[in-house]
Amino acid sequence: MMGAVLSLGVIAQSGPSQFLGTIVNGVSLGAIYALLAMGFVIIFKATQVVNFAHGALATLGAYFTAVVAVDLNFPGRYIQGSPVLGWSISVMVALVLSALVGMLLERIFVRPMVGEELFSLAIITLGMHIVLLTVVTDLIGPDPRSIADPWGDARVELGFVIIPQTQIAQFVAAIALMLLVGLFFRTRTGVAMRATAFDQEAARAQGINVGRIFAIAWAIGAVLATVGGVFGSVYPRRVGVFPDTALLAMRAFPAIILGGLDSVGGAVIGGLVVGLAESLAGSYLNQPLFGTGFSGIVPYLLMMIVLFVRPHGIFGTGEVRRI
Repeated sequence: MMGAVLSLGVIAQSGPSQFLGTIVNGVSLGAIYALLAMGFVIIFKATQVVNFAHGALATLGAYFTAVVAVDLNFPGRYIQGSPVLGWSISVMVALVLSALVGMLLERIFVRPMVGEELFSLAIITLGMHIVLLTVVTDLIGPDPRSIADPWGDARVELGFVIIPQTQIAQFVAAIALMLLVGLFFRTRTGVAMRATAFDQEAARAQGINVGRIFAIAWAIGAVLATVGGVFGSVYPRRVGVFPDTALLAMRAFPAIILGGLDSVGGAVIGGLVVGLAESLAGSYLNQPLFGTGFSGIVPYLLMMIVLFVRPHGIFGTGEVRRI
């Protein structure tokens, strides 16, 4: 109670500018969590596998972006005078590479284990995470790798709030991807994926190529992880790709639990709620009463509260699974 009263007092004293800035930052952080959580959920819905390698995929995808945009400077060396267009194409090339890696991982490590215990599949993805992260850590090296985004630390003033241009680009990209995912589930392949998620054997009996659906799900998951990793590696979050970019995915995990492990819409809402809670706690609760690292544990406190009250999440189904 004392904490709540103190927080309300701090909010009243901080003024609208800081409060709106905190909200914008929370929505921005939540959008990153939502993208990562959607990747988790799509892979889980299609294959019933909790992909613990998601964070390593996010780091690898961000590293691909650094290689294409900086080391290869493709297509920047051919497109002069339009850095946003050149960088956007570089990211798309990195997304294609990430999708191929996702499909390859699914084909080599996951598909042969179909029908085995879910616990075994979860351990397989843990092994994939360790191998991928070790490899990408060696590739990144001792220093962070810049991904050369065209906005840098430029900001735009909108009334009471100043917004980094990277966050505006992130909002646009996140909304576009969420709409695309929503449209995808209305396509023939998307309906087949939903049928596979409902009952793999029945879907196979109806002529659905379940293996192809698995590959597409992993490709989409890798793409969403990469976008989350890229926007987690630019100002104001970080400047460059670090090996611990993978931790972003673990910080997005409470969003999945909050929204429901099998709900794409729940992943979006859960991501935004967790991002806002973390941002508000960082601005108003990191007082001496709570400690400087309190905002970092807020998502996990939310996750535990939801697990106590509604173990399958707010929008998830109540089916019990052992992982």
